[in-house]
Amino acid sequence: MRTELLTILRETDGYVSGQALCEKFGVSRTAVWKGIRQLRESGYVIEAVQNKGYRLISSPDILSENELMSIRKTEWAGQEIRCFPVVDSTNTKAQQLAEDGYPDGTLVVAEQQDAGKGRRGRSWESPRGSGIFMTLLLKPQLSPNNASMLTLVAALATASAVTEQTGRPAGIKWPNDIVMNGKKICGILTEMSAQTDYINHVVIGIGINVHNDSFPDEISCMATSLFLETGKHFNRAALIEAVLERFEHYYAVFRKTEDLSALVHEYDACLVNAHQKVRVLDPKEPFEGKAMGITPRGELIVDTWESRRLVSAGEVSVRGVYGYV
Repeated sequence: MRTELLTILRETDGYVSGQALCEKFGVSRTAVWKGIRQLRESGYVIEAVQNKGYRLISSPDILSENELMSIRKTEWAGQEIRCFPVVDSTNTKAQQLAEDGYPDGTLVVAEQQDAGKGRRGRSWESPRGSGIFMTLLLKPQLSPNNASMLTLVAALATASAVTEQTGRPAGIKWPNDIVMNGKKICGILTEMSAQTDYINHVVIGIGINVHNDSFPDEISCMATSLFLETGKHFNRAALIEAVLERFEHYYAVFRKTEDLSALVHEYDACLVNAHQKVRVLDPKEPFEGKAMGITPRGELIVDTWESRRLVSAGEVSVRGVYGYV
């Protein structure tokens, strides 16, 4: 009942009477009061006025199933939500849930990760309460050869959501790092379980630095947070909902053609590498050139002044010639 209580309190302009809540849920006033008390104990500020009812004054910055479900506006993303105080990795947990039969669109969120994963086996710092550590589970009817493009779809959705929520421009460092002022605020890791011609499931992990006020010396030159960039704290649940809404939109566009042909222009507009000198760290043959945007398959077009080369994500990293971007 707490989720429904929160939803009604949020949707009501003014007070909602205790009697209306009793009739809505078919319970006693004591049961309604118990639900209100539990919400208050979780940090929600709810005003109670005799002969008027209840009014939600403010919400805490918590990541709970009640909070996320009460603000959910998506059609299928987040239809099931599982929140955990601590997990090893939200991607790992989502993979386990997929094998247990959880549906397409299941969302896994954690306050802290003990073994967060980044690209190419790197770890992702996941201190408690500082950021967003989430994974969306997909079970798409899609060729496995096209699944890697989902990472770029998620990057576009996340950059759009961050820009919308903060009012500050967020860009993409190809293929899937979200950056502000030349520093990384978000990493995305997509993992797939598939047969030769069939996808069992895909998990898209998104880690966003939100409240961090500092970073270890070894990464402080390339990592930042929304707080460090804006001086403001943001509601993490609202940001998660924004990411899910934007992902649903871009995913629907992607599914029409199963490529990025309809999203190339918008992605390129967010690409901080665009028309910049980059170093492609290909273990077989590193090279430099100018990034020119992406192809409909999500490959990075690099002009080497001798020819144009197409770079696929995989095990290749791209850096600016003079720094991270």
